[in-house]
Amino acid sequence: MTYPPNVRPAPPQRAPERPPAPVPVPPQRSGRAVATDRLRAAATTEPGRLQIIGAVLALLVVAFGAVTAFEISDRAASADDVVRRSQPLSADAANIYRSLADADAAAASGFLAGPQEPRAVHDQYVSDIEEASRLLVKAAANTDSSTKSGHEITKLNEELPRYTGLIERARANNRQGLPLGGAYLRYANQKMAGDMLPAAERLYTAETGRLGQDYDSARTWPFFSLGIGVIALAVLFWAQRRNFHRTNRVLNHGLLAATAASVVVLLWLAVGHSVARSDLADANTRGQQSLDVLNRARINSLKARANENLTVVARGAVLTADGKSDKYETDYGTGMKALVEELGKASKLAEDTHDTAGSEPVAKAVRSVTEWQSRHRTARKTDDSGDYDAALKQIIGSGDSTKGSTGESFNRVDKALRQALAHEQDEFTRAAKDGRGALGGLPIGAAALAVLGAVAAIVGVNRRLSEFR
Repeated sequence: MTYPPNVRPAPPQRAPERPPAPVPVPPQRSGRAVATDRLRAAATTEPGRLQIIGAVLALLVVAFGAVTAFEISDRAASADDVVRRSQPLSADAANIYRSLADADAAAASGFLAGPQEPRAVHDQYVSDIEEASRLLVKAAANTDSSTKSGHEITKLNEELPRYTGLIERARANNRQGLPLGGAYLRYANQKMAGDMLPAAERLYTAETGRLGQDYDSARTWPFFSLGIGVIALAVLFWAQRRNFHRTNRVLNHGLLAATAASVVVLLWLAVGHSVARSDLADANTRGQQSLDVLNRARINSLKARANENLTVVARGAVLTADGKSDKYETDYGTGMKALVEELGKASKLAEDTHDTAGSEPVAKAVRSVTEWQSRHRTARKTDDSGDYDAALKQIIGSGDSTKGSTGESFNRVDKALRQALAHEQDEFTRAAKDGRGALGGLPIGAAALAVLGAVAAIVGVNRRLSEFR
């Protein structure tokens, strides 16, 4: 085919080229998968296996020290609470109860003495009220108001001024020779026995329960720490045995040091906690249990004394619900029965613990209670025969003298119980502080030895690794 000049034929068209096929991108692997592959690769060589063993040993020893430090710190804190917080609060609650009961007994004694209340009896009443008020303020400052103990403290703080107001009215009427004074005194006693003492007893029970919880927490075995310690020692022993079979070398100083550090921590943990458990158990048995029994005995003696006095004040005007018996005489008998039972428990505790120093004042209290009961029966016979003045002397004595009266017997009981309580408080404090001291230094020591043991294990493994370089 011929084309005109200056005209060129169009180049033949090419078929469009196909784009190249995409290159497949390998899927992205997670960091965990990469680390797992590296770990598997390392585990196929002896140096890699040694590095893994060293890391595991260091981790186990550090975990052993950390868990030990954590668990023992918790036990030590509970033991410290026993010494510093819960037992003092329990003792304060018991003293609140005792002070209130003693104030009630003193008020009745002062009323019986006549219009001119003896100065010593009045001072005792004032001292008891001030002590109860002080302890209630202290307890309120150390107790959450929303707790059961807080509610009882609030109730007592509300009722105490009402009670003292009734006592002052009773005194004012008694000084004027008005019989209405006896009615005010009985009403005050009803408030004390029906509202205040039950609240004080609930407060004491709540605080004693919290003390028991602290005891249990402090004495709980640190099983987790002991288990990790045994596992760490087993792995350390295996690593050294493996090293011996592969190198025919008996000792690796680093692994031996790590084992020694772990053994020291494990023995310190087992022995220290065992000693602490023993001392705290001794504090509970020889101290707190006896304190609880003696506190209840003293409170029952005070309640019995108050009811004995009110029997003379009321002169049969207040009867029991069935209308057949004198209410205060019946309550006196109930209180004395409870007193005898508590003293029997105290004697048994002293006998079981071979506590001669604690058994002597309890024995004095038992003898004085027997004397008190005998004199009370004599006084009741005298009163029932119509000789009120003679019966009054047999109850409170003449003037400041209480020779041969039930009041003198009560004072002996109270003095013996005070001595017994002071002895048991000393026994508790000594044993509880010893128990707390047995745990002292263990958390810090365990952590420090664990770090040293971990470093020693790594050094021992690195010494073996250096042989491959």
